[in-house]
Amino acid sequence: MEKNKAEKAKKKFAFSLIKNNLSRILIMFVSFLIMLIIALFDVASSEFVMSFKISEYEVGQIADKTIVAEKNLPSTLENPISIAKGEKITRKGFPITQLDFEKMKKMVETPEYIDFRSYANSILFFFMLLGLSSFMFSEFLLKRKLKISELIFIAVLFVICYGATVFGTKLLFFEESFNIPAVVPSIFCVMFVALLVGKNVAVSFAFLLSIAILNATSFDIASSLVILCTSLISSRIVVKLEKRMDFIWTAMLMALLNVVLSMVFLVIFNSESSVTVSGIFALALNGFVSGVLVLGFLTPFELMMNTATVFRLLDLSDTNTPILQRLLLEASGTYNHSMMVATLAESACREIGANALLARVGAIYHDIGKVEQPEYFTENNSTGENKHIDLNPNLSISIIRQHVKKGVEKATQMRFPREVIDIIAEHHGNDIIHYFYNKAKEQNENVIERDFSYLGNPPSSREAAVVMLADTVEAACHSLENPTSTRIKKFVHQLIFTKLESGQLDKCSLTFKDLATIEKNFVTILTGYYHKRIKYQNQEIEQDESEQK
Repeated sequence: MEKNKAEKAKKKFAFSLIKNNLSRILIMFVSFLIMLIIALFDVASSEFVMSFKISEYEVGQIADKTIVAEKNLPSTLENPISIAKGEKITRKGFPITQLDFEKMKKMVETPEYIDFRSYANSILFFFMLLGLSSFMFSEFLLKRKLKISELIFIAVLFVICYGATVFGTKLLFFEESFNIPAVVPSIFCVMFVALLVGKNVAVSFAFLLSIAILNATSFDIASSLVILCTSLISSRIVVKLEKRMDFIWTAMLMALLNVVLSMVFLVIFNSESSVTVSGIFALALNGFVSGVLVLGFLTPFELMMNTATVFRLLDLSDTNTPILQRLLLEASGTYNHSMMVATLAESACREIGANALLARVGAIYHDIGKVEQPEYFTENNSTGENKHIDLNPNLSISIIRQHVKKGVEKATQMRFPREVIDIIAEHHGNDIIHYFYNKAKEQNENVIERDFSYLGNPPSSREAAVVMLADTVEAACHSLENPTSTRIKKFVHQLIFTKLESGQLDKCSLTFKDLATIEKNFVTILTGYYHKRIKYQNQEIEQDESEQK
């Protein structure tokens, strides 16, 4: 009975696993199928006999295997030799005669002949590649689950690279080993993956692509290594770029590396491939055009995939956007608060090695939901009037909570990247709103904490956690009397410790060392902002005169 239950549980688990990953399995299956079709074309149009190129055989060579004809091949005007099904073309241990060589040549030149052994090798190779890609793109290795759109994007680029290699090598110019990297758009694709999906994914993509190129080039190791090296270098360089014009310099660098690395591996492997001016130009052109094309296609693709690239974040950090201008005019207190939080969060993230630009953008927009009812938030009350005095605490808490939900809605409508939306949604976590909780408790001792807490989730990233801490510290410091350096330091430490103690930092990966660095950074900036300024002599005279009047 227990055994049957265990088997049912296993089947149920397997079914749910397949169901939850059906889209991912389908993407991999379709990609695998397309690769097999391309491989079939490759084998059918290549001069292979028993998995070896015809160029590897020669008259007088001792055959190391027996080749048997798989079908009848009648004589033609172009090739008058006929072959009978089951006929032994070569015999293992015997020299290859001129007639044997002519028959092998007829076999590879006949469209109906397909070296199925070579094709079976390709199928086996792609099964291995499929298993390897499942591991290298797994949540276990990448520490995050790839989105369906990202998987489709990677699969399409992978198929394009493999297909370009297979079809390109059919051209006479690209038969030379030295010229092969010029036909593979590997640099372009890896740069794209690094920018839109992530540098770690791009590294995995580069390794898998170089392995696939081995199959497409009949295991030309030199070409595969050139593609691997240039791909890895480009994946690391492109994520460091901060200006769009930097792509031009990167394109020039990749053009040079393409040529230099091809020559280096040509010498190392003692290849018989010849170096020509046209080959050098083609390699340089491949590297340069890759960088320029990434620059041209980046904007539409980052919008399409809604990715938080450095360039997209720089665009969003522009304070002249309509929503920020509206916030400035209708909720100036919130606007100034957001700018200060952005300064704190950006500086702290830079110190701990987190994404400073993402934190800045998330902080700038974290309170955009307040633009709907700005008068209910204290930073916007220049007259000092408290709108919540005459309101029931339950109504007040509903209004306060709404700014997070409305902020997420507005960010979603404006198609902000998911990382920015997460910061907006998580910047209060599920913490208690103490002011209204205490006010409600005065009226009713049986008040439930959950009813007076934010409805979000605790920060799931370091950037979201830093924005939460910056938001808390900046808002609280306005209420601090006589904000000296010592008092600010003590107050900031207490606020951060309270967030830690309440479990708001449990889901992010901040360490105690990070928290100490963040605290120190906050204190330095806030002390500089709140420090007392000396009174100038003319100001004292003017004040005395005004008092006398």
